[in-house]
Amino acid sequence: MASQARVEFRFYEELNDFLPASRRKRYFWSVISVNATVKHAIEALGVPHTEVDLVLVNGESVGFSQRLKGGDRVSVYPLFECFDISRLRRLRGKPLRRTRFVADAHLGALARYLRMLGFDTLFRNDYHDQELVSISLAERRILLTKDRALLMRKALLHALYVRAIRPREQLAELLARLDLYHSTKPFTRCLICNAPLQLIDKKAARSRLPPKLGVSHVRFFACDGCGRLYWEGSHFKRMQSFVQSLLSVAGT
Repeated sequence: MASQARVEFRFYEELNDFLPASRRKRYFWSVISVNATVKHAIEALGVPHTEVDLVLVNGESVGFSQRLKGGDRVSVYPLFECFDISRLRRLRGKPLRRTRFVADAHLGALARYLRMLGFDTLFRNDYHDQELVSISLAERRILLTKDRALLMRKALLHALYVRAIRPREQLAELLARLDLYHSTKPFTRCLICNAPLQLIDKKAARSRLPPKLGVSHVRFFACDGCGRLYWEGSHFKRMQSFVQSLLSVAGT
């Protein structure tokens, strides 16, 4: 009995980033083990299952546990967090209703930018891989990483490979991929500890600041977590301009 079978694959959109150039944006044949599952076959080709949201085998939507046979044609699609494909079978549960993140050690600057836009984003540069996976599962957070091996952890359900190199480009990438433009709440979270910010009166803020600063600024915000104080100075105006430039892409 043959131990291997030939199956035809096609990967769409950003999933092609994980493939060699000769296999991108086209159908190609690959040899797999007989009765290999969809998940095993996809990851054997280098594509993390956490990046995949829909698989069609011979035109029919299937789950990761579907076993493949020789001659099957497999079409693999990326995350559809911002599109309605409810009539098709998804490979995970319902899309996340609260968009929350946990970022790996390489994405500290991105985590700060996400917090600036109001997204609940956990980050520590000493998280171990298993901690990241556990947090993602327990708190239903999207794991953000540049580690492809981490994305292939079997238990993971919601995770994204961050492709861009520069933090601002990484932020723009996430906004576009997950269509987050209308979910932002800028300047509502602490950039350092992620806790919510609360508006406090001027008198309470003045006691914690140099006198001149208290006179020239109108609104002050205190962090519920670490106690840091924020105010709308020149730095705030620069950040506000940056946020507006990001959101203008979607006409927000």
